[in-house]
Amino acid sequence: MSVLTKTIREFVNEEKLAFIAAVCPDGTPNLSPNGTVRAWDDNHLVFADIHSPNTIENLLYNSAIEINVVDIFTRKGFRFKGHADVLSEGELFKSILTYYKQGGTQQHIASDILYSLK
Repeated sequence: MSVLTKTIREFVNEEKLAFIAAVCPDGTPNLSPNGTVRAWDDNHLVFADIHSPNTIENLLYNSAIEINVVDIFTRKGFRFKGHADVLSEGELFKSILTYYKQGGTQQHIASDILYSLK
C-alpha cells in the first residue's frame, strides 16, 4: 500500500526546504534544514548528504528520523516518521546519485539517505 499519494509526492518535490530530525547518541534531538528531500517512490523519501556530517553520524547510530516538509507561505505541510538507511554504495545509491546529478546538483554527494515511511 502506498504511503505517499500523488498529491503528497508533488508537494514534497516542489518544496525547497525541509527539516530533518535525528537522535544524537546522548538522546538529544538534532534538527537540520535540508534542501534535497524528494519523494523517491510511493513509500520512500530520499535526501542527499551534501554537508550533513552530524545528521549522517546520528542516523548511523540510530536510524529513527522525522522529516517535515512545509510551505512557509501557506503554512501547510507534511510530517513523516520512519527509519533511514544511509547509502554510500550499491545500485540504489548509484540510481539516487544519478537522479540528483541529472537534476542539476553540482555539489559532492557523500551518501544518500533512503527513508522508509511508516
